[in-house]
Amino acid sequence: MSGKNSHVGDCCPFNQVFLGDALDILPTLPEECVDLVFADPPYNLQLKEDLWRPNLTRVDAVDDGWDQFASFADYDAFTRAWLTGCRRLMKDSATIWVSGTYHNIFRVGTIMQDLGFWILNTVTWFKSNAMPNFNGTRLKNDVEFVIWAKKSPDSRYTFHHHRMKPFNDFSPGKQLGSVWKIQATGGAERLRDADGKKLHSTQKPEELLRRILLASSSPGDVVFDPFLGSGTTAAMSQHLRRQWFGIERDPAYVALIQERLEHVTPLPLDDPLLAEPPKPPRVAFRRLLEAGYLQAGDRLWFDQPDCEAVILPDGRLQAGDQVGSIHRLGAQLKGTPSCNGWMHWQYQDANGQFRPLDDLRQQYRAKLKPGDHERS
Repeated sequence: MSGKNSHVGDCCPFNQVFLGDALDILPTLPEECVDLVFADPPYNLQLKEDLWRPNLTRVDAVDDGWDQFASFADYDAFTRAWLTGCRRLMKDSATIWVSGTYHNIFRVGTIMQDLGFWILNTVTWFKSNAMPNFNGTRLKNDVEFVIWAKKSPDSRYTFHHHRMKPFNDFSPGKQLGSVWKIQATGGAERLRDADGKKLHSTQKPEELLRRILLASSSPGDVVFDPFLGSGTTAAMSQHLRRQWFGIERDPAYVALIQERLEHVTPLPLDDPLLAEPPKPPRVAFRRLLEAGYLQAGDRLWFDQPDCEAVILPDGRLQAGDQVGSIHRLGAQLKGTPSCNGWMHWQYQDANGQFRPLDDLRQQYRAKLKPGDHERS
């Protein structure tokens, strides 16, 4: 890997840092060669004065020249330019993640929509170890935001839904939500010089990039970062066996990235993180009747206990004069195009407590032998 700033031709420049300004280099890169973009652009924090702790030590805040813009108009023009350049590099199936704080994320999101991106989620990154507001003049800033978007409204894209369930900090094993609890970079992971000073003021934690890469890319995919900084995107891409390339304008950071990557070991090819976990076997509702978890004639309750249905011998439900599967009847009762009946129908357990029907499905799945796959 080497830092350089020449035109790269029509092939993707795998595993390279391009030294220079992103706005100058982006037009020279090949079109539609990227599967995933992660961008941690300048936030335009607009700091007006030094920050001090109560013990009169100065806070090592983000006061770098690259984060300073003359006006919001200048920042918007810069944002529009680099986003346009990244969109040109993205395959139709690619997605982009853009990190920011309250200082810039709303402006970035508006510009992304103006350019044709379709926003999928906005992740709220909660930092439990965030620095307090020492003056007590406002709430503690303990969150950042990451916008996840696809190239256009009709684009297909990669999302490893089941892979992300283990990362749910609030309900392990359940669907991952858009609030992620990840500590700000510190400890041994924080890159520092010989005097203990941070080598990069906005170094992103590896765990943040781990989740992003696992969620929306696969081994061998091409990851691009237009503002490589301390090189976390490159390091995690190399570790998770993704191809990568990026841009960095500071030669000192390019050298830092090169040194950092020398200590990154790719995961073994047979590591579970490199394979999409098998999807849980489908379970037809009537299997619960055949296994004795429920019986024809039992009653189920829909969302509220005052809306109930009876189970028919063929596994359908009947509520009044309406008959259908747990999903179809649920959609009819809600007046919606579809409904996940496993989540909305409830049964009464032995103690008379209402519990989601999905609890019985999970009990049934737990008793399936390895290799069993329900498809009916």
